[in-house]
Amino acid sequence: MTQNVLELDEVTKIYPGPVQALTKISLQVARSEVLVIIGPSGCGKSTLLRTINGLEPIQGGSITFNDQVITDRKVKWEPVRERIGMVFQSYELFPHLTVLDNLLLGPKVVQKAKKDEMTARAHALLKRVGLDDRADSYPRQLSGGQKQRIAIVRALMMQPEVLLLDEITASLDPEMVREVLDVVLELAGDGMTMLIVTHEMAFAQAIADRVIFMEAGQIVEEGEPKSFFAHPQTERARQFLTTFVFETPGT
Repeated sequence: MTQNVLELDEVTKIYPGPVQALTKISLQVARSEVLVIIGPSGCGKSTLLRTINGLEPIQGGSITFNDQVITDRKVKWEPVRERIGMVFQSYELFPHLTVLDNLLLGPKVVQKAKKDEMTARAHALLKRVGLDDRADSYPRQLSGGQKQRIAIVRALMMQPEVLLLDEITASLDPEMVREVLDVVLELAGDGMTMLIVTHEMAFAQAIADRVIFMEAGQIVEEGEPKSFFAHPQTERARQFLTTFVFETPGT
C-alpha cells in the first residue's frame, strides 16, 4: 500500500448543459494529511468532495482509495463510504430522532454492530465534543453549532479513514463557529486524514498541511499554508486573498 490514501488522476466532472465543473484534477493526499481547499463560490470545491464520496459520478479520470480504483463501474460505494465520511453544511440530522438515535442509525443499518458497543462509542464521542448531556435531545433543541458537532460525531461513528468537510461553518452564527472548528482542530491533532472546504481563512492557516486554491474547476495554485497565504504565486490567488482580513492564529 502506498503512503497516499487518496489519488485523483485527471478527474473531470461535466453537468448537463454542458457545464464542466472539474477539469482534469490530479491530486494526491497522504495519510494523516489535512488538505484545505479554498476558492471563490462555484469554482468546484464542493463538487470535488462529492466525487470523492461517490455522490457525483465523474466523466473522466479516476479516483483511487487505498490502492483501489473506487470510480470503477464495478465498485459498490456503500462500503467505501464507511471509510470515507462526509460532513455537510446543512447537518442532515433526522428531526424525529434523538441525538443518540441519529448516531446509532448508520452503524446499525450498515455495520450491523452490537447496540451496546455502538452506544458506548456514541457516548464517548459525545463526551469528546462536549455534548454527552444532549444525547436524548432532538435536533430542534440544539443550536447550529451543536448540530454541526453532532454531524461530525455521526460521521466518526463509522470510524472512517478519511473525513470530508464541506463548508461546515458556513450556515453558523460567528459565535458558534469556534466550537465547531475546535473539534476539527482536535481531529487533526489525532492524525485524521481530512479534506476541508472552507471560507475561514484563519482556520485554514491554522489547520492545513497543504492548501489548494481552485478557480473554474481547476487547481490554480497549491502549497504549504504559511508561504501560500504570505506570498501567493498567482495573481488570481492574490486577488482572492485580498478580500479577507487575516489574524494570526491563536490571537
